[in-house]
Amino acid sequence: MPFIPHTEQDIKEMLNTLGISTIETLFDEIPESLRQVSLKDIPSGISEMELGRLMRERAKMDSNLLCFIGAGAYEHHIPAAVWDIATRGEFMTAYTPYQAEASQGSLQLIYEFQTMMANLMALEVSNASLYDGASGLAEAILMAVRLKNKKGSASILLPKNIHPAYRQTAYTIVNQQDIKLIDVPYQKETGKIDIAALNNLFDETVAALVIPQPNFFGVLEDVDALTNWAKEKNILSIAVVNPMAMALLKPPGEWGEEGVDIACGEGQPLGIPLASGGPYYGFLCCKKAHVRQMPGRIVGRTVDLNGKMGFVLTLQAREQHIRRAKATSNICTNQGLMVTASTIYMSLLGPQGLRRVALSSHQRTRELKKELLTVPGVELVFNSPFFNEMVLRVNQPVNQLLSELAKRGIQGGYSLSEAYPELGNAFVVCATETKTSEDIKFFTQQLKEVLEGRKLACLA
Repeated sequence: MPFIPHTEQDIKEMLNTLGISTIETLFDEIPESLRQVSLKDIPSGISEMELGRLMRERAKMDSNLLCFIGAGAYEHHIPAAVWDIATRGEFMTAYTPYQAEASQGSLQLIYEFQTMMANLMALEVSNASLYDGASGLAEAILMAVRLKNKKGSASILLPKNIHPAYRQTAYTIVNQQDIKLIDVPYQKETGKIDIAALNNLFDETVAALVIPQPNFFGVLEDVDALTNWAKEKNILSIAVVNPMAMALLKPPGEWGEEGVDIACGEGQPLGIPLASGGPYYGFLCCKKAHVRQMPGRIVGRTVDLNGKMGFVLTLQAREQHIRRAKATSNICTNQGLMVTASTIYMSLLGPQGLRRVALSSHQRTRELKKELLTVPGVELVFNSPFFNEMVLRVNQPVNQLLSELAKRGIQGGYSLSEAYPELGNAFVVCATETKTSEDIKFFTQQLKEVLEGRKLACLA
């Protein structure tokens, strides 16, 4: 809301009508132990003018920097037409499409999105999107447990080389439902899932194996072997993928002998700009046999009594439509505006355009690898094929290094010191089609100067 409509007098009159003295009385059913005692870490309110100035200053901090971070959010070129169309009033203000007779345009767009994502993943069904990639993985895990009908406790084999935020989000959501996440180690030399360790971790409680492609280190996994292993153990397989990579690599529906059961991930690479942390959206696809356990909305196409094509919501087993305890999900949401942008983006580029973007990103990363490894004190951590990211190690504290690069106008990567301290001074670095050879050479030169301890020219 742009403003708070109630004055102090309004609030006083409402409290008098209810016969209570304070607003806090309305929440007396909440146990005292669960209440927030203090908001000391929350700053006091500021004026509209001050807020505008603060936001402009924050925006400057994110602008005019060369971004080589990656790590789950990727800078791709977005044709101007994408957001010119997506922000038209018909899309920007459209209500969630509960009334089919009034929402045919929105419903058709979601149907087209579902069709594109199902084709990109080589699976039969897609939903209308989820909140983000991390919660999408949690939803896929809950879906797998329901499909395997695990009574009592269940467990999921979750590789340690999956995005740390995804792992944390999944734990937060499924931990309270008696679902155990079993860490699967990665090989120190390759960065890949240690397949040999899977047999030792497997027991009768396991419902699914999660398979990233690429993994958080940018490494390409042996997806065929992993998918077949899951099939042999009679458990489900869940793919967590970068959708842009799937335009170039083998899609999840074709992994192994029969393909994965569920595929999920973050849709941001498909036409969503980097915007200081969001908004993003998650996608989830699966085999048709599993569709009744799929969370969220699904739009279907049908014909009316006159034979005219129409679109409707179907299989929407959400807490908004049925009893909460019977819902497939209590947290999923359809990110309509983001889906609109992605659908337009994929329509403009087409299959070949997406493939060219993916191939160009891979080529730029190969060039980046070649250049950065010429810098003394820089080494490649894993000796495996990659898509558009890789892990490098330096001979100095990595957080300090990245801070110095930022002062030189470069967002140089994502530090792994907190999530993967065993890798030492390592960081993930990424390149996409937006980077030029000149950008890469500039990054290389600045990295070399920082490692040599040279100061910025303006400060010398």
